[in-house]
Amino acid sequence: MNRRVVHTRGGSPADVLTVIEEPDPATPEHGQVLIRASVFTVHPGDLQTIEAYPGNAAQPVPAGTEVTGVVEAIGPGTRVAPGVEVGGRVTVFPQPGAWAQWIVADADLVAAVPEELSDEVAAQMLANPLTAVMLRREAQEHLAFGYDGCLVQTAAGSSVGRLVTGVSQFHNFPLVNVVRSDRGAAELRKRFPDVPVVSTEHPGWADEVRKAAGGRPVSVALDPIGGKLAESLLDLLSPGGKLVSYGLIAKEPISVHASTLLSKSLTMRGKNVGQWPSEASTERRQSDVATAKQIALELRDQFDVAATYGLAELADAVEHAVRPGKVGLVLVRPW
Repeated sequence: MNRRVVHTRGGSPADVLTVIEEPDPATPEHGQVLIRASVFTVHPGDLQTIEAYPGNAAQPVPAGTEVTGVVEAIGPGTRVAPGVEVGGRVTVFPQPGAWAQWIVADADLVAAVPEELSDEVAAQMLANPLTAVMLRREAQEHLAFGYDGCLVQTAAGSSVGRLVTGVSQFHNFPLVNVVRSDRGAAELRKRFPDVPVVSTEHPGWADEVRKAAGGRPVSVALDPIGGKLAESLLDLLSPGGKLVSYGLIAKEPISVHASTLLSKSLTMRGKNVGQWPSEASTERRQSDVATAKQIALELRDQFDVAATYGLAELADAVEHAVRPGKVGLVLVRPW
C-alpha cells in the first residue's frame, strides 16, 4: 500500500492534513516516471495553499510539491533528462501530491541528483534554488539594475534569502539584506560577512538601508512578506525601481496609493515559482534546472535542515515548518 498525505478542506495544516493508504501506483505510462520517495520538504508555501483551500473537497486532495527519491521504473518510450535512470536518485518539482511514499511523476519535471549531494540537500535542490534563479532574472532584466543600482531583499535569513545572497555575491550584485531582528542580523553576518545586514527591529531601519547602499539608488527590492513591509520598500525604491513580491507571509494586503507608483514610475511584480514550468520554455527550464543544481553544489552549506520527522509525526513537522526563528527547512522521511 502507498501512504499519502491529503486533506479535504482548508484550515490549519496540523488539523486538516491526514495520511491515507491507497493501492500501490500502477506501472508508469509513456511520459511518466515511478519514484520511491526518500524524503520530502515541507515548504511554508505548501502549507499556505492548504490553509487557504476553499470549501470542502469531494475527494481527498494530495499535498506537497517537491520530493526526492529513487527511480523504480520509467514509462515505455519516455524521454528523460540526462542522468535519470532506474535505480538513480532524482528530485521532482513541482509535483502535485509529492508527499507520499510512491510518486508517479511527469518525466519533464524529474531531475537527476548529483552524486555529491546528500539526500538532505537534494530534497531542497529545485524549489528554492529555482526561486533564487527566478529572482535573479527579475533583477537583471530591470533596466535600472546592473549600472549603479542596489538590490535589497527582505527575509534575507530564510532558505531562499541565503541562496539569493550567495548568487548575488557570485554575480557581484550590490546587495543589502534585511531581517526582522538583531539576532537574525548577527547570524546572517556570520554567514556572509561582506554583505550589509539591517534589522527592522528598530525605527529608522529604512535610513540604515540607504546608508548601507553607499549612495547607490535602491533599484530592486525582493520581498516574500508583503503588507506594511512591502509598503516601506516602495518608499525606499529610487525612481524607476521595481518591487518583486514572491510570498504571502503577512496577513494584511499591500496598501499603496497610485501616487506612490506614479510619482516615481515604480513597478510591482508578482512571481510564483509554482508557475515556473508554464512560464518558461523547454530550453529555459533545462537551463534553470542546471543552474539550480550548480547552486546546490556551490552553496550546499546554506541548505540547512531545521529537523527531520517521520510520516507518523506529520503534525509536528508542519507545526515546526512555520515556527518563528526556524533556520532551514523541515524534512519528512515517508518510510
